[in-house]
Amino acid sequence: MEAHIPELSVIIVTYNHSAEIQPCLTAVVQNTKLRPLQIIVVDNASDDDTVDIVRQITRDYVEEEITVVLSKNSHNLGYTKAVNQGLQKATGKFLLLLNPDVVVFPNTIDKLISFLQNHPDCSVAAPQLLFPNFQIQPSCRRFPRRRDVLYEILGLNRIFPRSSQFNSWKMADFDHCHTRKVDQPQGACLLTTRAAFAQVGYLDERFRMFFSDVDWCKRFIEAGGKVVFYPEAKAIHRKGTSVYRYRRRMVWISHWDFIRYFWKHYPKVRSFLPNILVSGLLLKTGIIRWIFARASRKTQ
Repeated sequence: MEAHIPELSVIIVTYNHSAEIQPCLTAVVQNTKLRPLQIIVVDNASDDDTVDIVRQITRDYVEEEITVVLSKNSHNLGYTKAVNQGLQKATGKFLLLLNPDVVVFPNTIDKLISFLQNHPDCSVAAPQLLFPNFQIQPSCRRFPRRRDVLYEILGLNRIFPRSSQFNSWKMADFDHCHTRKVDQPQGACLLTTRAAFAQVGYLDERFRMFFSDVDWCKRFIEAGGKVVFYPEAKAIHRKGTSVYRYRRRMVWISHWDFIRYFWKHYPKVRSFLPNILVSGLLLKTGIIRWIFARASRKTQ
């Protein structure tokens, strides 16, 4: 019975990703030696050819050691709930959250797994992400503080790009070329172990799409684990294809999820007024960004 337990479960959430899903799945199958392999695709009611493409790929990989599970929602539940649906179906010893716009390099997944196996104090490992032109994509951040929101809104991080104070959140001081412990790597490609997942549980569904990965990493660390950026493993990331496609809607969701993050992690009475101020600033900038996104769409 043990032999049939997948070495790895890959969870991918799709929504109108017909252009991205085939290269993503092909890379997973061809670029890892791990078998048995379980791939779980949770589709959030796509109205393009995404589901048909996944079904075709499922037929192409009908073999005992590769299982592709397709779960199609009747409506868009949001990223976080869909990931949790995938995690509920996952039976692998290792769990990989993977965005459909990511293409892993050969042996990337194997390297991440080997790293976690050799470092049992680590709960999460993430690869170096690259833009399609192979330039390094900054993908790690520190956990946000309320002052970081102020620096962002005032533009101080752009006025003083070398300042460790104003650019602390986005880690402008990190070249993304060295293995190191981090707070939050981008959730586009995150690997964890079954044991670590059992400690922290599912993603918090109060976050619809954004900051659920940030919150998850924070919970791994609070449980005593480490989150590590491991650049020996690499992947191409076509950053935010869905986000840019539905920009106006994403502006609102991202700002509301940011607000939820602060209310969750700064719950004490003394944080009430700062949280109110930060929420107000985020709502104001959200409105401004929504207006600009709407105007930009009209001019296209």
